[in-house]
Amino acid sequence: MTQPDFSAGGPPEGFGPDELLRCYARGVFPMAEARDDDRVFLVEPDQRGVIPLDAFHIPSRLRRTVRAEPFNVRLNTAFDAVLDACAAPGKDREDTWINGPIRGLYLQLHARGHAHSLECWRDETLVGGLYGVTLGGAFFGESMFSRARDASKVALVHLVARLRRGGFVLLDAQFLTEHLSQFGAIETPQAAYLRRLKPSLAVKPDIAVLSAPITGAQAVAYALQPTTQAS
Repeated sequence: MTQPDFSAGGPPEGFGPDELLRCYARGVFPMAEARDDDRVFLVEPDQRGVIPLDAFHIPSRLRRTVRAEPFNVRLNTAFDAVLDACAAPGKDREDTWINGPIRGLYLQLHARGHAHSLECWRDETLVGGLYGVTLGGAFFGESMFSRARDASKVALVHLVARLRRGGFVLLDAQFLTEHLSQFGAIETPQAAYLRRLKPSLAVKPDIAVLSAPITGAQAVAYALQPTTQAS
């Protein structure tokens, strides 16, 4: 279910990071028709994509890749660059939904510690990554990109490992895609998603764990072990 545009020119005056977080808390998120279209609308899908943290799957070849550590994985060292890379046209996409108003909102969320980027670097060049929003014990995945083979997949494995270590309980993927289904992503009715979302917002995870360095072998091990809630 798609809600009406905020306005013809983007979010209304006074709509900032606090208002955006309240949108996430009630199960909706912003999108745009195209990168060069300043209009922003809120989306509440009938079916929601979720990656169960206690049933994450890593294909065998990818496990070997992650353990081999082909990339230097970092957190929040180039959030704006990840955001822009996710917004740029790529091999598998001619256009994206990250426009100027949305970019500005997520930069504000990042400044407040609620939006994070997980980055893959090779020879000090950013070659892949993802970004998303944290609220309570939920991580809302927004977008990912890859300029080197498996870079975004490695970033996802490292993300799940850190979420599990930190006590997060919900990884929202917005929509189920064929790409995400290989990791165990499922589709659930929005009403069921909201029932999972509400208690996750009361969880207090250890945010510092997200930035703690781990090896590739540790990332695979943590990503595949059961979730432990933080108190």
